[in-house]
Amino acid sequence: MTTQVPDAKDRATLDTMTTAPDALPLDEPHEADTRSAPAPAGQYAEADETTGSYALEARGALRRVAGLSTELADVTEVEYRQLRLERVVLVGVWTEGTQVDADRSLAELAALAETAGSQVLDAVSQRRDKPDAATYVGSGKANEIRDIVAATGADTVICDGELTPGQLNQLEKVLKVKVVDRTALILDIFAQHATSREGKAQVELAQMQYMLPRLRGWGESLSRQAGGRVAGGGGIGTRGPGETKIETDRRRIRARVSKLRREIAGMATARATQRSSRGRNAVPSVAIAGYTNAGKSSLLNQLTGAGVLVENALFATLDPTVRRAQSPDGREYTLTDTVGFVRHLPHQLVDAFRSTLEEVAAADLLLHVVDGSDPDPLGQIDAVHVVLNEIDASAVPEVIVVNKVDAMSEEDILALRQALPGAVWVSARTGAGMDALRSLVAERLPHPDVDVDVLVPYERGDLVSRVHQDGEILSEQHESGGTRLTARVDGALAAALEEFAVPVA
Repeated sequence: MTTQVPDAKDRATLDTMTTAPDALPLDEPHEADTRSAPAPAGQYAEADETTGSYALEARGALRRVAGLSTELADVTEVEYRQLRLERVVLVGVWTEGTQVDADRSLAELAALAETAGSQVLDAVSQRRDKPDAATYVGSGKANEIRDIVAATGADTVICDGELTPGQLNQLEKVLKVKVVDRTALILDIFAQHATSREGKAQVELAQMQYMLPRLRGWGESLSRQAGGRVAGGGGIGTRGPGETKIETDRRRIRARVSKLRREIAGMATARATQRSSRGRNAVPSVAIAGYTNAGKSSLLNQLTGAGVLVENALFATLDPTVRRAQSPDGREYTLTDTVGFVRHLPHQLVDAFRSTLEEVAAADLLLHVVDGSDPDPLGQIDAVHVVLNEIDASAVPEVIVVNKVDAMSEEDILALRQALPGAVWVSARTGAGMDALRSLVAERLPHPDVDVDVLVPYERGDLVSRVHQDGEILSEQHESGGTRLTARVDGALAAALEEFAVPVA
């Protein structure tokens, strides 16, 4: 079944529709349009600075965001996506920041929607003091969005924020289509990309926690399991209060949440055991964190040759990958690729992925990867720092790694260098700057603090190998009695080498 897309004449009629007398047209005014034109750029900022409130026209406007529609060129791709993809309209309400910030947030929402497998048909945003408590956008604007949905043939509306259960219910009643908020969209993407047993359990837990307060019942779903209260009920022995279908669903979800928490706790114990094993062997750990699609997996592949999946998509990899790497001076350390972050990362995900994110908090060094070609790299850094604070990882030593410099202009590089003076500039695609990054990592890793001068017998080559892996070799000579080493090692290795110490002359 195909959906009729309105022609230019119908679209022009749609653009002039409004439900409030003081509302503005969605696009440029037509010749026959006697209403006022949209407010000029900068009016919102001027109103903020002078009066502390927004102009009446600005508050009443439902502004169409241009350029946020999925382009489908190939005919076979069109036919394929009509069968599989949901057709969505994006809706944003911005209460703070500038219009540029609001458009950027909607653009990211469009990228999330396409990653989830949707086709973006249109996008609108509204400026408000705060979201409407009942319908998120207000009743008048909800009716306008309903007309847009009907004209475009959309079957889903995605809101750029987390809706309350009441807002979700009211919007669906007005729009007559499925309504999804930003949190549910991100959870859906995580569910599609989770591959490991731990990742699937974490995503399911987050979805259950999100779903529990939003359960709704329709029609017979609210009938009593034991026959209901209607006359006659379900026969002798079945009458009484019973339990509604929605209450049964809630009980089952709570039971499933408890089971998932126990399973994840067991997996967290295994992960903690792995970390403690690396700690006993005195292997320094480096965690790679950053905004989604900043190039973390590509960086891991460049540093270790891990062969991790690399894709130009949001949240392409969710499961953490730990690989061994070697510094230029021969010391071994581990590199951990973690899940990407995003603005307004759902708190359910932070809670469910806490055992995975603890890899970041337990690291000796954090490589914070930033997409330098993004329109707002500093905003990405702030969003990542918010999540790092939530998982108690803000105290981990941090190195900012600006990636994708091959896609940046000279002006953007100069401007960002002033804002990030201590950053390392690399391109994981071309390999530029990787040697400088390796040297900086070796310099910032924790160094052994015990000096030893030992003569290790040749039959104890295992100790010599450990010194090469975990210590810093200052000098090495092969003598008749064994290998003479002068090195810096940690306390555990120094204790193992103590019996071979060379007496001080």
